[in-house]
Amino acid sequence: MSDAPGADGLTGALAALAADPARRPVLVALDFDGTLAPLRDDPALSRILEPGPAVLRDVAALDGVRLALVSGRAMHDLHTLADVPAGTFLIGSHGAERARVTAHGLDRDIVRLTDEQADRLATLGAQAALVTRGRDGVWVETKPTAVVVHTRLAERDVSAQALADAVALGRRIGSGVLQGKDVVELSVLPASKGAALVALRSELGTPVVLYAGDDTTDEHAFEALGPDDLTVKVGPGPTVATYRLDGPAEVVDALAGLLTAW
Repeated sequence: MSDAPGADGLTGALAALAADPARRPVLVALDFDGTLAPLRDDPALSRILEPGPAVLRDVAALDGVRLALVSGRAMHDLHTLADVPAGTFLIGSHGAERARVTAHGLDRDIVRLTDEQADRLATLGAQAALVTRGRDGVWVETKPTAVVVHTRLAERDVSAQALADAVALGRRIGSGVLQGKDVVELSVLPASKGAALVALRSELGTPVVLYAGDDTTDEHAFEALGPDDLTVKVGPGPTVATYRLDGPAEVVDALAGLLTAW
């Protein structure tokens, strides 16, 4: 669905959601990079667009709302960079890591790898380093359950070949392969944003999920949700989401609109 309704259509849907107590609690789940935080060449500089942090605190404080961030980032990075209130659920590494923000830090689910998985992760890391050799703008990130090849700073032809090599590596080693914008993640644990989101909504008993994301990996979440949920594609590109917003500024505005309507 490439012609999804824009901000005006979403505003009406959010107003209808706010006016119906029978649809609560609502799970407001959001991707981080490209959705709340503008994309940056240096991922360590990413921050939620102002006045997003204050808006998120107010949304989380609403009676009948649960807040979550669902990201491909490793949990430590997500928690460090995302200014979110206590009580927020964090899903990192595309669902392989999960935690809840508390007043004293993170209450984390422990991720444990078998010896075989740990060995495979080490092999992936060593082989992924070879993918970057001699390629400017290509680098490797290591997560607790995955290795990620990034190509955002590379020339287009260099990026395309590095990504293809990373995909081939994952298939050869026998790992899960997730492809996003200028990135390939090779995981030793099965994970997807869609499965993680469905599990969280089941635990919380939320009849409606509002989910917004910008990447191809967010399509897994859109596909996992139902017709009564609100799915929002952020930015250009084909999508199965019901609505579309241009970027983080519109996402923050839509959340502010939910506050007004609640």
